[in-house]
Amino acid sequence: MNDNKTVMPAWRKTGDALRRVHSMTFEYGLRNYTVHDIRQLKGKRQLTEIALFHAEEAYAVAEAEIDCMTMRFSPDNPHLARAARAAAPHTFMNCSLPLTPVTSRKEARRLALEAMELGADSVICQWSPRFIEAAAECGVPVRGHIGLVPRRSTWTGGLRPVGKTVEQALDLARQLRDLENAGAWAVECEVIPTRVLQALSQRTSLVTVSLGSGPSDVQFLFAQDILGDGRPPFPRHSRQYCDLQTLRDQMHEMRISAFQTFAADVEDGRFPEAAEEVAVSDTVLAEIAEALEEQK
Repeated sequence: MNDNKTVMPAWRKTGDALRRVHSMTFEYGLRNYTVHDIRQLKGKRQLTEIALFHAEEAYAVAEAEIDCMTMRFSPDNPHLARAARAAAPHTFMNCSLPLTPVTSRKEARRLALEAMELGADSVICQWSPRFIEAAAECGVPVRGHIGLVPRRSTWTGGLRPVGKTVEQALDLARQLRDLENAGAWAVECEVIPTRVLQALSQRTSLVTVSLGSGPSDVQFLFAQDILGDGRPPFPRHSRQYCDLQTLRDQMHEMRISAFQTFAADVEDGRFPEAAEEVAVSDTVLAEIAEALEEQK
């Protein structure tokens, strides 16, 4: 095919055709965006992205027409990423890679390629530039991370905004250059002052993904924060659009009540009743009793 676009499925209502892609496992697929598309939209349109915690959330992401999704990937537990890909086969998917298993360029390449083989369109990491470079050299689209990097928060004074001083802003600019030179295509920018990120984004070729850093090329939030799926406090930069935790609490109370009633029914002889049992005729039962006596 000369044209890499094909017909759009029923769930996609924006008028954007899907892109025909070829994965690292030599499988054809259809995507709403490719890395190329997202780079072309830099500075022109703000996309949406949600980090998922459960595979069923991927179905909702697809139905809601969210532009991109992120699912954590672990080589010891790859089923979540695989299930998310199956649930939302047309949605651009990032795989968030763990930090601790990577201690060499070889391990960085292996982990990134394993994620891509599961159907990722890009990988996200908090690695050093030399490890990012190793993965990028294999053709893996890599997204870095600057600003508030929680695991490195001791270097920035704790869980607080980064970039409120000239020194910090210049250091962020240096980190962007290092990521560009390493071959990254995008960068997650966490809790950076809005106007600082805007100034930085104008001076980098990287697609900037905002998590608590104001408008950017991609607006990124975690599903559990959007869904109110947990107990407060939630991050200040997030917004809760529903309250799943209250529903979970109600479901928990319903479980307790059901279990208690079941136990009481068993104790009082109300369970099981005839409707829950398997019947046998008196004739067959007599024959069984006779046969059992003969076996003695």
